[in-house]
Amino acid sequence: MGGAVVDTGDSGVKAPDGGWGWAVLFGCFVITGFSYAFPKAVSVFFKELIREFGVGYSDTAWISSILLAMLYGSGPICSILVNRFGCRPVMMVGGLFASLGMIMASFSTNIIHIYLSTGVITGLGLALNFQPSLIMLNRYFSEKRPLANGLAAAGSPVALCCLSPLGQVLQYKYGWRGGFLILGGILLNCCACGALMRPLKAPKKTSEVEEKESKPKAKLLDFTVFRDRGFLIYTVAAAIMVLGLFVPPVFVVSYAKELGNEDTKSALLLTILGFIDIFARPTCGIIAGLKWVRPRCVYLFSFAMIFNGTTDIIGSMAKDYPSLVVFCIFFGISYGMVGALQFEVLMAIVGTEKFSSAIGLVLLVEAMAVLVGPPGAGRLLDATKNYMFVFLLAGCEVVLSALVLAICNMLFIKRKPQQPDPPAKLELAMTETEMEELNKAPKTDQDNGGGENGKQATEQEPMSGTQKSDDKKVESESIGVDSIEVENASKKVTEPNGVVVEPESSL
Repeated sequence: MGGAVVDTGDSGVKAPDGGWGWAVLFGCFVITGFSYAFPKAVSVFFKELIREFGVGYSDTAWISSILLAMLYGSGPICSILVNRFGCRPVMMVGGLFASLGMIMASFSTNIIHIYLSTGVITGLGLALNFQPSLIMLNRYFSEKRPLANGLAAAGSPVALCCLSPLGQVLQYKYGWRGGFLILGGILLNCCACGALMRPLKAPKKTSEVEEKESKPKAKLLDFTVFRDRGFLIYTVAAAIMVLGLFVPPVFVVSYAKELGNEDTKSALLLTILGFIDIFARPTCGIIAGLKWVRPRCVYLFSFAMIFNGTTDIIGSMAKDYPSLVVFCIFFGISYGMVGALQFEVLMAIVGTEKFSSAIGLVLLVEAMAVLVGPPGAGRLLDATKNYMFVFLLAGCEVVLSALVLAICNMLFIKRKPQQPDPPAKLELAMTETEMEELNKAPKTDQDNGGGENGKQATEQEPMSGTQKSDDKKVESESIGVDSIEVENASKKVTEPNGVVVEPESSL
């Protein structure tokens, strides 16, 4: 049934902002949680993998890096598949890939097998779920979209708080192989979430209208988004932001251990950060949806990044555990704000029709920054042996991205009069056929409405200049105006100011 519906961005249907959209939001919440939390949850098994295969920690860390690289780097592939087949089938196949990768990894005999299975196959499967779920969320929500994005983004910290302890339990009870197998089964829930992504159906129309409104084939990957200055500014700013955004969560636990705190006490910092993040994202979504704030959402996003970067810079001066707790609280708030707004701002910039291509291209650019950011911070740490410089660098990168976004928007983006959301545009497209039907009625009335009926119609309703001229012609024909008089009336008339006017054209 889902395959029968063409799943395109411009389906001629207004975003319902509710109804089945809440089911789509729930699916997006779960998918976002798996996509962002799974690379971190897998790190629970690293010690077992080091012991099993006799490799170093840097070798096992490549598993999470490849997962994230696939999640971001396969963006254009996802865009092409979504534009060709629709969101639901792509997500169903992606769920199977994500599960298959973890199941295959449970039978691995060396670390390379885990790179290919968990890193590449599971990473691709999660990517095929993450991007289409955001596209569907954009199609189902318009007025409530900022809130929907905030709630969906909250899936990341919620899943992190659940998957990490679950991974510990699975490791103790079943070992890493059993844990991978069970996690593979859990990832089959991605298929269930994909099944929730029901395409929006256009209203039933007559076959004649469908033929008239046949649309050209949609582009598999629309590169015209690069002509949009807003998109270019956003892409550059997002690439700079990603260089430093993920660095503090990676290094904060090691930072706490360096200051002489216990392992469990140090790990508690991530729990605090995640707990604050859970509430920060929906709250920021509510704020972004306010009438006064929503048109200025880009600047709210810039503020969130400045807040995040400043927190990193101040946190670099922490010298004890309580100061790190305060850092994690403020970082959780700012990190949640950035997470809730990053895709909302992109949706606002490019619109519904081009979002599927835009997000794929943005994620590809971010993938390059993700591969450079944390490893670069690690090299800086090796060179300086001081965490302060790592946090300072991360904070400066995020602040720089905020300044690029805000200043370039003020200088290069002209403020346009606020236009209706894409769904309103779609509603207009729907009414064109109705207008054609209505336009037929006046013509039949004019044909049948001779004599007194025609006069009554003119008395009831004032007519436009064109309609009056038509009536005059009809009257002139009925009275029997001489052809010579008509010819004289149609001659050019010269006004006193010397302008030549044709009576017919002036009408």
